[in-house]
Amino acid sequence: MTIVLPPEMPNATPSTAPATRCGRAVYFDGTSSAKNDVVVKAGATGLRITAAHHRVLDEWCYAELRRMSAPEGVLRLGRSGETLLARLEIRDAALIAAIEQRAATLDRGGAAERRLRRKVVALSLAAGASLVVTAIFGVPVLASRIIPFIPLAAERKLGAAVDKEIRGVLDTRHLGPAFACGGGPGEAPGRAALAKLVGKLETAAALPVRLRVDVVRRGEPNAVALPGGHVYVYDGLIATAQAPDELAGVLAHEIGHVAHRDGTRTVLQTAGLSFLFGMMLGDFGGGGAVVIAARTVLKSSYSRRVEAAADAYSVDLMARAGGDPHALGAILARIVGAKGDDKDHSMKLLLDHPETKDRIAAIDAVAASRVTLPLLDAADWNALKQICSGLPAKDTTATGAAG
Repeated sequence: MTIVLPPEMPNATPSTAPATRCGRAVYFDGTSSAKNDVVVKAGATGLRITAAHHRVLDEWCYAELRRMSAPEGVLRLGRSGETLLARLEIRDAALIAAIEQRAATLDRGGAAERRLRRKVVALSLAAGASLVVTAIFGVPVLASRIIPFIPLAAERKLGAAVDKEIRGVLDTRHLGPAFACGGGPGEAPGRAALAKLVGKLETAAALPVRLRVDVVRRGEPNAVALPGGHVYVYDGLIATAQAPDELAGVLAHEIGHVAHRDGTRTVLQTAGLSFLFGMMLGDFGGGGAVVIAARTVLKSSYSRRVEAAADAYSVDLMARAGGDPHALGAILARIVGAKGDDKDHSMKLLLDHPETKDRIAAIDAVAASRVTLPLLDAADWNALKQICSGLPAKDTTATGAAG
């Protein structure tokens, strides 16, 4: 009895030779992006790829096959060590099963690929977790370390970009240029008196940046310092102060934040490294980053250590300027007494500053008692109290800000 074998399987036997399986596939020859509809015959030793009219395009041995990444239900094959990017894409399930049965070295069912994907996902999650840890713990430390190396010119640009956003947030009545006091009817003398007071503090501070202090039409007793030396004083704070040195004490505290670059540090700690790179490049055009920075400045809560340093700066600066170093403690004590528990007060100057009563005690402890003269005379102080008189109606909407 004679057994006739298929020509491509000369060494097979009836008991061991798997049946030849044919199926359709798509073939890319690696030299162009053209798709070739082909028939693939899975023989005993390899694959024969034929096109129309039974023209053989290629023959691949099973030992050289390698599985490539592909969607579910698709077997995508290439050749190990092949310089050309030739590949096969097979969707015929029966043909896929036949090839996986014959190719002993092939990743059957894509198990190795799935393991690789799980490994990639795990590494990605680990990388994400490390970024979160870095953002929480590493960025604040890095921000403090690099602050001395940030050019003042870059900090001023940051302050200018943040200022545009902050004015929009604070100007709830949409007053535009009239939001800043000093330019309305009868307000010029007050503006001159403010410049005199700020000039005395600025001379004593001798900062490397020029201060810009604006009084704005907000009813809360508050003040906020922006990066780069811009300070906003709410007219509610002027109305609360009973003496020019009390207002000067708060200004000196904010100047302390400017001198210590606390606003810039807080922005970097909150907005992260992307904003740092933007600062270094002088690019603050990314609106999202600027909004984050503005919100950070308005809503920031400085640590006890940072606030204590600004208080100490205020005491020292007031002494150097010839004013009353106890004045900051006096105005804080009055506000706390008027509002009771300062934790329930909407003024961020108190609310975000830890243990205000303890701060007042610390200020009184370090401030030397001596005879002082007010930094403004009675006429200038009266003029300053009228700096926002051009628009008598005041906005008392509470908006958080740094102190």
